[in-house]
Amino acid sequence: MDFNLLSSAMDWRQSHLGRLLGHAMRRFDERVLALMARHIDVPLALAHLAARDKVSAAQIHITRHLPLSGARLTELADMAGMSKQAMGDLVTQCEAWGLVRREPDGLDARAKRIVFTADGLDWLHSFEQAVAQAEEEFKQEVGADIATVVSLGLEAYGNAYR
Repeated sequence: MDFNLLSSAMDWRQSHLGRLLGHAMRRFDERVLALMARHIDVPLALAHLAARDKVSAAQIHITRHLPLSGARLTELADMAGMSKQAMGDLVTQCEAWGLVRREPDGLDARAKRIVFTADGLDWLHSFEQAVAQAEEEFKQEVGADIATVVSLGLEAYGNAYR
């Protein structure tokens, strides 16, 4: 087979939807973290961690998934689509940073609930503002109509998975 034909036939590996979505998600998360590193309401130690690329999309999983009322580790892992062990490691790290704490579960004395600390709630508020700004930048870059179509399409596609 001709190498040029084989090469062009393999281009799909670089341009399929999953790869494009992955690149877009990484770019979006990186922008959100960059905005949070400079946000005035982010506790200074956390801002320094974000600025030095010590906070990653993995830590954002807690921000995205932990309800304000808290959750058990298994619930949080399920919401994030992670193993209990991986989420446990993530919670331990976020606990050391002061974002979350473990407290007794009022319904089961053997269980613990993961809840946001005051600094964690500040982090969450800053996350909300950074996401809003990153979304606005996306709209400016691609245009409001395309941004709306992309958002609706992703919402429909994601909801079909559930």
